Order: sequence, then C-alpha cells, then structure tokens
Amino acid sequence: MSYKRILLKLSGEALMGERQYGIDPKRLAEYAQEIKEVVDKGIEVAIVIGGGNIFRGVAGASNGMDRVQGDHMGMLATVINGLALQSALENENVPTRLQTAIKINEVAEPFIRRKAMRHLEKGRVVIFGGGTGNPYFTTDSAAVLRAIEIEADVILKGTRVDGIYTSDPEKNKDAVKFDYISFEDVLKKGLKVMDTTAFTLSQENKLPIIVFDMNTTGNLLRLISGEKIGTVVN
Repeated sequence: MSYKRILLKLSGEALMGERQYGIDPKRLAEYAQEIKEVVDKGIEVAIVIGGGNIFRGVAGASNGMDRVQGDHMGMLATVINGLALQSALENENVPTRLQTAIKINEVAEPFIRRKAMRHLEKGRVVIFGGGTGNPYFTTDSAAVLRAIEIEADVILKGTRVDGIYTSDPEKNKDAVKFDYISFEDVLKKGLKVMDTTAFTLSQENKLPIIVFDMNTTGNLLRLISGEKIGTVVN
C-alpha cells in the first residue's frame, strides 16, 4: 500500500447520485463499500464531507441571508451527511466515529485531535463534520486542516471527473488532463482544485493532493495500491 493514513475529501453533491438534492442511498452504499475495501487493507481512513447537497452558506448569502447564519446551516448539513455516511459504513461492519467542530454531544463526539488519532490507530474510520467550526471557511479548508492535524500522508479529493484538466472537461472536450502538476503551476494556470485558503495551507505544509474520480468502482483501492489514477498535486 502506498499510504498508511489518508484523508478522503468528498463533496456533498457526490452523495446526491442521480438526484437533484439530498442523499442517494445507493450512492452512499457504494461509497461505504469502496471505503471498506481500503480499511480492510489496513489503511487508516479519515473523511471530510461537504454539505452542498443540503445547503450552501454562500448560496444563502446571495439570496439575502446573513452569511454567518448561512455558514452555520452549512456546517449542520455536513453533520447530517456525516451521520448518513457513518450509518452506511456501519452497515458494512466498519467501525466509525463522527467528530464535529461544533458541539452536538448527543449526536457526535467533539473534535479532539488525540482522540481522533487514537481512533485511527485502532482501525476506526473517523468522519469530521461541521467544517472548521468557523464561518467563511469551506470544507476544503477543513479537510486540509484536519489532514495536517492527524498527520495524514495525503489528501484524496474524490470528484466526478478523473483528475485536473486545463479546463472543465464536461464543457470542453478538448481539455487536456494533467497526470502530475506542481502547486505553483496550479496557481499560475488558475486551475480550481480547492479554494485558495485550503490550497495554500496544503502547499505550505507540503501535503500532496490527489484529485480522482470517486464514482468509478474500485478507483479508491487502486489509487491506494499505487496505480496512477487521477492527478497528483505536489
């Protein structure tokens, strides 16, 4: 295996499957099976999941809502997604803990770094909900921050495209894929891998990012096993 401890970043939209909003149980079950395969290989897995399938603070603010209130609603959306993923993983007999950046003691553990690392060492999947716990910070920033804190080897960003392209491959059929790209080139070319805050934090801490297609069955395990899948940013 190429890595010992990974942080998997999933967007909330990924959980929608073919739906327009909410959570697709079929897609959720598929993700749980993919993650189980990796856990069964002895890899320590932490997960940060977005909330865009339920609510986006930015979208709320654009419609006249207070941005801070909107972001708090977005944090709660990530907790809902975390609970759904936890349930799906436990249906696959994968021991899981949900930790949140905002205190919801009846629902999840508060985020405590040492406790999270202990869970990982014991083979439990740890899902981080609630973003960073602060408004104006995205779940991309939360993913990088948590990855650094738990000393993950890599951030795996699961998307619906198979890597980073010169432009949006869903809109431009002539877009060219990068197999490898440096942090500097991503910034120079203005490519959107993560938001700038998250990306800069990852660059400063020399934490590699791999962008790959999470919706292709077996991709996660193949990536962990060392196959060249997606785009490596390093």
